[in-house]
Amino acid sequence: METFEAILKRRSIRRYKIKDITDKEIKRLLEAAMAAPSAHNSQPWEFVVVKDKEMRGKLSKVHSYAWMCAESPLVIVVCGDKDNIQWIEDCSAASENMLVTAAEMGLGGCWIAARGTKYSGKDDGQVIADILGIPKTLGVLCMLSFGYPDEEKAPRTQYTEDKVHWERY
Repeated sequence: METFEAILKRRSIRRYKIKDITDKEIKRLLEAAMAAPSAHNSQPWEFVVVKDKEMRGKLSKVHSYAWMCAESPLVIVVCGDKDNIQWIEDCSAASENMLVTAAEMGLGGCWIAARGTKYSGKDDGQVIADILGIPKTLGVLCMLSFGYPDEEKAPRTQYTEDKVHWERY
């Protein structure tokens, strides 16, 4: 599969088959994450790999948009060093690398926001950090659920000509 094809194939998949993801596949996702660009090559990211069903169940209850974490065989929580001014950008690039790589591997994935959201009525990132014992020096950007898709979505682009400005706005 070519890169552009994987990018178009990457869709938010929220329903997964009951099939485990191997440690080798998980390592490939993490290798893709850590190949992301990073300002000054600071690599402020940290990843919490969650395969345990009970723990995924707790994460699925953080807020109403996280329900798919209970069904997915894998959740990766993406964190960054809050002392690094570019942690959000760097961790976002790492997250997208994982999502595109998952599509290329035949996996589905979904980005579940945590940083700055309060769907739970509290700071969602802090709720996740408390569940997983993440140190206070790290910010939680998002959770990524992964699994073999149990739903199909057609590849697409959302290209809109009126969002493009040439030479000047």
